Amino acid sequence: SLVGAVTAVALGVGFVELRKNDGPAMDSDRWVQRTTGPDYRDRHVEFGFRRDLVRPSDRVLMVDDWADTGMTARTARELVADCGARWVGAACIVDGLTDPRLRHELPLRALLDVRQL
Repeated sequence: SLVGAVTAVALGVGFVELRKNDGPAMDSDRWVQRTTGPDYRDRHVEFGFRRDLVRPSDRVLMVDDWADTGMTARTARELVADCGARWVGAACIVDGLTDPRLRHELPLRALLDVRQL
């Protein structure tokens, strides 16, 4: 995601691309992968990244443009846990969460609420 890459550069930290439906078949490296629960279109999406990019000593913040059901962030959090790293939370431009409890559970912070658009 461009938003994630720009955020990583601004913070001077590393960046790991969370790939959707595109995984280990693309290279020979070891991957961690998980499938989401239903998203805003009722799809189940497979996400993953190269395993060697996240170490147990890492702290991970997921950055995205929009949060709707929270399924991408939940899946990213599980992938981070699979690597033994620490999940810090999620940040996005627009918070359109359908379940307000997720703001605390993930935790998620946003620049805008969908009702402001």
